[in-house]
Order: sequence, then C-alpha cells, then structure tokens
Amino acid sequence: MNKKSKILLVGLQSSSVDFEKWPQLSVEKLEKAFSDIIAELTQHGYSAVWCLTDTGETAEQKLTESIEAVDPDLVIVGAGVRTDPDHFLLFEKIINIIHKKAPNAHIAFNTNPYDTIEAINRWS
Repeated sequence: MNKKSKILLVGLQSSSVDFEKWPQLSVEKLEKAFSDIIAELTQHGYSAVWCLTDTGETAEQKLTESIEAVDPDLVIVGAGVRTDPDHFLLFEKIINIIHKKAPNAHIAFNTNPYDTIEAINRWS
C-alpha cells in the first residue's frame, strides 16, 4: 500500500454513542477526533473518508454505499464498534460486509482515535 491509498474509517456517529460507557469522551471530543484523524491522514498523503453509522438500523446499507463509493485499500474499524459488547453483532456484520464488498482491502484496528496512523502503517 502506498501513501496515496484510500482509507475508509468506520465508526459510530456521535449520536449513537453511549457516553456513559465512555466517560472520557463527549460529543465535542469525538467530533474533534473525527476531524483530527482526517487531517492527520491527509497530511500523511492518504485519502481518507469516514463512514459513521448508527448501531444497526442503517449501518449495513451505509457501509455498503461507502465501500462502493471509496473502493478502499484499507478499512479501519474503530474501537467504539469493536470493544463494546453491545455492538458485537454490528461488528460481525461490518467485518462480513468488508469481506464481501472490499475483498482486497486490508482491515486494521486502532485502539483510540489517535493511533489510527499506526494501525494503517502496520499494513503499508
């Protein structure tokens, strides 16, 4: 993968986050992180787009549309989707959609919004 790679970032839209489970976050902090990640990736030469979903009602459709629009080289699935047991089925669906719709894309995971570049670099 090269620095011109297309990155699709998958996470929960801030209105779908249960901030009681994530007391270190707020809508403002999360929205800033979304912007900061795009800025950092752009600065490093990547083309990056967010696919922010709800917790299930339209997530599959939105992710499918995003994959088709971006044709990503790498998909990052954020910790908010992966680490919350309440989102287990959503995470499983997301992985299967990526596998089906972007079979050549690498899949990576960050541990927080600010180590996304490290997750990408593992597959570069």
